[in-house]
Amino acid sequence: MAACLTAEEEQATKQFLEEINKWTTQHGVSPLSWNVAVKFLMARKFDVLRAIELFHSYRETRLKEGIVKLQPQEEPLRSELLSGKFTVLNARDPAGASIALYTAKLHHPNKTGNHVVLQALFYLLDQAVESYETQRNGLVFIYDMAGSSYTNFELDLSKKILNLLKGAFPARLKKVFIVGAPVWFRVPYNLLSLLLKEKLRERVQMVKMAELKQHLPRDCLPEHLGGLLPLDARGLNRQLLAGQNGCVDPVDELVGLPLGDGSIHTPGPEAITLTELVAHMARLQRVGIHQEYDEIRRETPPGTFHCALTTVNQERNRYGDVLCLDQTRVHLRLRRNEISDYINASFMDGYKQKKAYIGTQGPLEKTYDHFWRMVWEQNVLVIVMTTRTDEGGRHKCGQYWPLEQGGQEVYGHIAVVNQRVERYPHYNQTTLELHNTENCEQRQVTHFQYLSWPDYGVPTSAVTLIDFLGAVKRQQKAAVKAMKPQWMSQQGGPPMVVHCSAGIGRTGTLCALDICLSQLQDMGTLNVCQTVRRMRTQRAFSIQTPEQYYFCYMAILEQAQRLGLLSASQ
Repeated sequence: MAACLTAEEEQATKQFLEEINKWTTQHGVSPLSWNVAVKFLMARKFDVLRAIELFHSYRETRLKEGIVKLQPQEEPLRSELLSGKFTVLNARDPAGASIALYTAKLHHPNKTGNHVVLQALFYLLDQAVESYETQRNGLVFIYDMAGSSYTNFELDLSKKILNLLKGAFPARLKKVFIVGAPVWFRVPYNLLSLLLKEKLRERVQMVKMAELKQHLPRDCLPEHLGGLLPLDARGLNRQLLAGQNGCVDPVDELVGLPLGDGSIHTPGPEAITLTELVAHMARLQRVGIHQEYDEIRRETPPGTFHCALTTVNQERNRYGDVLCLDQTRVHLRLRRNEISDYINASFMDGYKQKKAYIGTQGPLEKTYDHFWRMVWEQNVLVIVMTTRTDEGGRHKCGQYWPLEQGGQEVYGHIAVVNQRVERYPHYNQTTLELHNTENCEQRQVTHFQYLSWPDYGVPTSAVTLIDFLGAVKRQQKAAVKAMKPQWMSQQGGPPMVVHCSAGIGRTGTLCALDICLSQLQDMGTLNVCQTVRRMRTQRAFSIQTPEQYYFCYMAILEQAQRLGLLSASQ
């Protein structure tokens, strides 16, 4: 493939891959291949920025329309592909462009859902643009309406087909011909004005059958074009299906990722059942699970730490080797005369929820005001602390909130009042009232401190930690419910702040448990390894020790047995 490109095109491809693969690395999936990159660049004449835009439009469109992990050999997609509705002709136009055909009279909206039709369209066109010749010379699309009635026509489907071809498909679209449009399509007004984005209209022509032959030589077109005779697309498509049996779409893994506002923690093909989890642990034993963690630990963080390493920000880090990735760090709003917006805190996705957590270090005395500004600016409702301020004769975290009921402290422009402390066997729950002294607004935040977790170690039993996590989530849910309709931008509400001392060990373990147990409850599946690997793309080095990683596995089994999902023998 590279030999067919000019030096400028090769350079554009390298630039495109560099940018896209920053994104794939962040999401913990395989990088995009050179050949797939060329396909997107060809479609946008090697304009890198437009090709990147097309790539994301393509995958988001496919996800939105349910065009994910296509199984062309299985129903209902197989029947749709063999219906003759869509096909790619064997012939090309004189310039070498592929010719794709849609025969409207074969579509029956009462029998076939639009999403299946779009699956067939994308599948066939994806196969067509695997050809370098098609990538270079483009695609001609013929929308054959001859012989169709209004019952064959589906406005929403037609609108999607035509607009997706131009805006969300990696092909150089040369021309769209609408052949034999019925009177109801042409008058009293032209339905094209309703169907098409303005930029696409110039490429679309309504023509009669005879006029089409003026645009495309007769030998390019089958004689039955125009809906006059049955099209033998079944034979053409059957050959294509036979040739593609067992092949995997190279973009499928990327398409399966959530939309831009979605979480990286969504169920995927790597998810396993509880029974499979038990077998996995029995096979690896503790030593094997530790080795699994060690493989994750050796992976290089997928991003940069430029901001955390600048001289002005280094004193804001509790530990010099625990830094925030530039790509996911929380930005403070700059105030007058400030030169840095840095705080050692990272946005972390939860199960099916974008930015469910802010993983952060235990605040330093010099960063108390930064911490409370972040809590205010991010609309935080719940703070989860998994450390004591001092452990084993070492200072682990500053006393950043008024400890005693009725106490009050001022941090920058945020005054914090301790309204109530509730003490439980393994944790304290403190209700804090925040007052913004600049705008006189006030809010309530609940502070949870778990007391039974040794530094670098793990709790002796998962039960108390999972019960603590349950209390945290119930409070978050209640607070979000009370907050609506003010907070409508995210289903789970604002992020919860989670911290320990460094903000990676106990913090990462708690978040990983929450994600895995949430998926187990929702889907009956989970994957600890994949969850931790993805989590570390957002909060680097999350889960510090092999024992913490192994504890995640054991805690899940303990909770599953507790819920009756596993027997004692298992």
